[in-house]
Amino acid sequence: MSGEHEAARRAAREQGDFTALVAALPYAQFLGLRMRLQDGRPLAQLPFRPGLIGNPRVKALHGGVTAAFMENAAMLHLLYALDAARIPKSIDFSIDYLSPGRPQDLWADCEIGRIGSRVAQTTVRCWQSAPGKPVAIARVHFLLAASDG
Repeated sequence: MSGEHEAARRAAREQGDFTALVAALPYAQFLGLRMRLQDGRPLAQLPFRPGLIGNPRVKALHGGVTAAFMENAAMLHLLYALDAARIPKSIDFSIDYLSPGRPQDLWADCEIGRIGSRVAQTTVRCWQSAPGKPVAIARVHFLLAASDG
């Protein structure tokens, strides 16, 4: 990881300041994604804004916004947790939508299930009113290092 990204990760770990880490992912920054530590673990927030609505008739959040938020939350969690040489790249993403996202903030937390020398597997849970009532759950695999060949 570059010195700039390493400093961003250090700021997140030591001071809970994820600003520079989020800035390292342009789409996370575009979405307005925010990160903070809760009980020593990264917690992602996507503040609601009307432009995130995908179906104005039922006022539901766009499914692509929900998915992108979850993928970026998982990537930021990996950047926070690992001493990676570069930003992880998503290689597989599977999402289960459990209920429509209402016009309010989304929250997500990530669990790293397995870390290999080249690939990491994560599970992301996304909710609005309570962590025990997820609106979506996703599984994401990330490439951590270039293959030798």
